[in-house]
This record gives sequence, C-alpha cells and structure tokens, in this order.
Amino acid sequence: MTEPTDVDNDLGLPSRRRFLREGSALLGGAVMAGGLAGSEALAASDNADNLPPNVPEWMKAPGDPMGSQLYGTPSPFEKGVIKNIPDNLPQYLSASGRTPLQDLDGIITPNGLFYERHHGGVPTIDPAQHRLMLHGLVDRPLIFTMDDIRRFPSESHIYFLECSGNPNYKKPYGKTASDLVGLLSCAEWTGVSLKVVLQEAGLQPGAKWIVAEGADAAAMTRSIPIEKCLEDAMLAYSQNGERLRPQQGYPLRLLLPGFEGNMSVKWLRRLRVAAEPTYSREETSKYTDLMPNGSVREFTFYMEAKSIITRPSGGQRLSTPGFHEISGIAWSGHGKVKRVDVSVDDGKSWQEAQLQEPVLTRALTRFRLPWQWDGKPAVIQSRATDVTGYVQPTLAELLAVRGDNYYYHNNAIWPWRIAANGEVSNASA
Repeated sequence: MTEPTDVDNDLGLPSRRRFLREGSALLGGAVMAGGLAGSEALAASDNADNLPPNVPEWMKAPGDPMGSQLYGTPSPFEKGVIKNIPDNLPQYLSASGRTPLQDLDGIITPNGLFYERHHGGVPTIDPAQHRLMLHGLVDRPLIFTMDDIRRFPSESHIYFLECSGNPNYKKPYGKTASDLVGLLSCAEWTGVSLKVVLQEAGLQPGAKWIVAEGADAAAMTRSIPIEKCLEDAMLAYSQNGERLRPQQGYPLRLLLPGFEGNMSVKWLRRLRVAAEPTYSREETSKYTDLMPNGSVREFTFYMEAKSIITRPSGGQRLSTPGFHEISGIAWSGHGKVKRVDVSVDDGKSWQEAQLQEPVLTRALTRFRLPWQWDGKPAVIQSRATDVTGYVQPTLAELLAVRGDNYYYHNNAIWPWRIAANGEVSNASA
C-alpha cells in the first residue's frame, strides 16, 4: 500500500501539517514546562487553589458592576503598562512622555499611552471659547469656532506621529524600545481636510507657506509648505474615536502625516498664509542641524524609513530555548513600508519578515518572523525598506554622512543582544 505523501513537501514548500505537528509538540512542551513551573511557584503562595483542575476564586462571586467604571480602565494586572516619563525632566517646560512600545501589539496606540511632547505645559482650553484664525494671502480671512470646523465634511485616517529627536544622536543608548524610540505612536485621526478649509478662504497666487501657531504658553509656531497643506494635512479633533486629549492638542490640532511631530501643531489657534516661511525659533534654534562642512540642514520635514524589534527587546527575557516569534514595527514618512528584513546573526544574513495587513501609507506596520532560538548568545535587528526604495541605514552609515554635531532624524538600525540566559539588552550600549 502506498504511504500518504506530504504534498507541500513534494512541492518544496514548508509543510503546514508538519509545522502544526511539530509546533504542537513544541508548544505542548512549553505549556507543560510553564505549567509545572507555574504550579511550583503558586504552591508556595496562597493562590495554589486557583490552578486547574480547581475552580479559581474569581469564578465564585459576581464581578464588578457596569457602573463602577464610567470610563473604562485596564486590568489591575496591567498596571505596569504606562507612559515612560523621565524623572529628571521638568514636566511644565520641555517635557516628554514615551509610549511603552515593547508592551503593545498591533499598530494602534491607545490614547492613554500616546506619546507626549510639549514646550510650555498643557493648556486647559474651553472648546466653546476656542477660535481658529485663517488669514494672510487669502481672499476671505475667516475665524472658525469648533462648531464651524465640525460642519465641514469629516474624514478618518490611520497615521503615525513621531518626534524628530527619536532618538537623538547624542544619547541613543536606552534600555528598552520605549527608551530608544518611544516618541512614536499611531492612531486613527478624525477631522477635516486642511485643503477644504483653505479653499473656503480662497488662496491667493503668492501663497507658498502656511504658518501654524498653537495656543500653548510657548506659542509653538511652524512653517508648512503649501504643497503639504493641499496634499493630506488635517485639522484633527478626534483620536481613536474620541475627542483629542489635552496632551494631544484638545480641542484642535494640525496633523501632517509623515512630517516630524513638532510640525503637527497642537491647540491650533492660527493659520497665516504667507509667501515665505517665518523662520521661528522651532525652525532655526531648534529642529535644524549643523553638517560637517559647516552648512545647516533645515526644514527636514519627512521622517525616514525606520523599524525596531519590540519583542524580544531590551528589558525582556526569553524563558527557554525553542520557538519565539520576533515582532516589531516599521514606518516611513514617505509612504508605505515595502518590506522588513530581520537578522538573527548580528547582520551577517537577513530574512524577509511577514508584514501584517493592512499595510497603510504613513502608518505603523507590524512585522513578524518565526525563530528557533538555540539558547546561545545572539544579536537580532530589523531593517525597513519603503516604497521609494530607501533602506534603513546603520548608525555608522548615518554618522559618516551627518557627523557628530547632528541631533535630529536618527533612523538607524537598533540591534538587541540576547544572552545565554535569555536576557535582552541594547547591543549598541
């Protein structure tokens, strides 16, 4: 009698049946080992009775009533998943709070964990008294209330937002993914196309720039090329289905997909249409860089292609050799991520990772690669390529072009070192 053949194997392809068979054994062993370890740990505590086959204590009484939380909160067992706020940073001045990227899945950042960056504290603004002025090189200067803004046709899009100093070149040696690139988040934004609002006012022929000003104590001011304003810029008033939080610009912010985050001016109060940029503090003293030849690189709007592995990553630990999924995020201000390659041998060879759908323009893209860890020391890293063909560089390659005086737009590859005991640390530190 002819033995059944593995069709996938005959075709030279990975066998799904073999993977499931081997994976079951692998995962079964892991569960067994984990279960025994867990049992031993719980046996030494007061909670051993919660293990199978016993009925756990939380099944023996009704849970919290619906009305106990008027605004939902995470499980108390997830209380460690919080924004990463430096202890030595005066939070009323040039402050920041980083997203815990290593603790998140998917591509959407919860509003409560979305990164913060502000220069004069977070203002408390009554939306009924807030106004947006639109003037300058327009046919009809206008002042909008929030109700006026919401009368325009709305649209929703998923975009990432990233600070251009994420990380800077001087101190890129944090412990976790959040320490390194935590000034990055992604959300579904709802608002009005800036193009539609500008058309309402009527642009004059000399209109080349728009100067945006925020209503914070720093009066954050940035100049935006008119081309971007007519492409995909938004006046956003909602984030992930709810109104903007104060830290994100409530009640209205400018959103410039793919541009450095500082330009998406929060608490937006004024748009002045002009023939030239304003050369504000935030585009002269800050957000410019001195090149090795003495020239200054300014108006570095776009965030270049970038990626980072978030699991396993710094501060985590692999519990045992065997199967582990490598997962991370990639993004580009120039459009979609085309591919992500992963190396598990310190850059000697690369494998193409799987991109999680949907792959959206100027949004985070989740990537995954199955990996069998042999229990030996290893260095893992990821490298993104976007639709323009641009490939994420190493830090050495960036410094060779930009020099040591550079500060912003560090999109280098960041490797993680895995020790024999499973501990993961920053391989660049």
